[in-house]
Amino acid sequence: MENTTNEISYQKKVWIKASIYALIIVLLLLIKTTFNIFILILAGALVAIFFRGISDFICRKTKWKEGICLAISFVGILIIAAGLFFLIGAKLQSQSMELSKALPETYQKVKEAINENEFGSKIINRVSSSGSTKKIQELAGTFFKSTFGVLGDVYVVLFIGIFFTISPQIYKKGVIQLIPKKGQPKGKDVLNKIAENLQKWLKGKLFSMLVVTVMTAIGLAIIGVPMWLVLAIIAGLLSFIPNFGPIIALIPAALVGLMESPTTAAIIVGLYVLIQIIESNFITPLVQQKLVNIPPALILLAQILIGSLTGGWGLLLATPIMVIVIILVQELYIKKRDEKAA
Repeated sequence: MENTTNEISYQKKVWIKASIYALIIVLLLLIKTTFNIFILILAGALVAIFFRGISDFICRKTKWKEGICLAISFVGILIIAAGLFFLIGAKLQSQSMELSKALPETYQKVKEAINENEFGSKIINRVSSSGSTKKIQELAGTFFKSTFGVLGDVYVVLFIGIFFTISPQIYKKGVIQLIPKKGQPKGKDVLNKIAENLQKWLKGKLFSMLVVTVMTAIGLAIIGVPMWLVLAIIAGLLSFIPNFGPIIALIPAALVGLMESPTTAAIIVGLYVLIQIIESNFITPLVQQKLVNIPPALILLAQILIGSLTGGWGLLLATPIMVIVIILVQELYIKKRDEKAA
């Protein structure tokens, strides 16, 4: 009788473990299928964190009601954006049109110059072959794909951001209620830490982007590069993307430099490298010194892995995703392990 009971108990344990493993596999498959949606939700959350950060700053300084501060943050950003467009919009538009015309011509001239060299001609022919072109297109398609199309993604992100900004506590409570009651205080603490770190990261990133834009604009203006304003704004915006952004921003700037001379192009490359060194070694460590420390190689790996799964959004949001993952690992595993060891 005892053996029969033990056998039943053993079979029950096996079935329980098998059910748990099956549930984990189903959850992983579900996450893989819906990961693009989670990425858009994270992007919307960052939009909400941006507006909430401005609103909280206004509330701390004025002691006004939250709704008033929130309205001021929305209206204030719109006024600032409209003012900047009014001041530099015409110049930016003319330079953008000039750049769109100049880049294809410059690219063709560079291609012809490389073709004149025997070694360069072999490289061009190899890259231009149908097989290589197809592989490059497939790789680019992987990293620049989107969930609902670019405009659809932006639309979804903005609306999610607005809903999160207006009533964040509703969604926060909803997430916490999914956690068993015993773990809800810890869950609330972890969510607060994630929000706090994301806010600090975003604040530091925006400041870094502004500094890169200003330094690039000043440097290009001193060199006498045409279209310096639009190139500086491109450099600032793309600096949001770690590792890949500065390289992408350098390409149009170097091509514009080649319109003048190879020496100008070399000076521009040197300027961009110098700005990147300053940004990476001085600005970023200074503004993000209180954040979770993420090794640069880990960010690069995250960009490649997440970018291959979700496209451009993965490249953009690899760093905040790693911030979330590291906080979850620290709070839910490392601290518990250390407490047990103590």
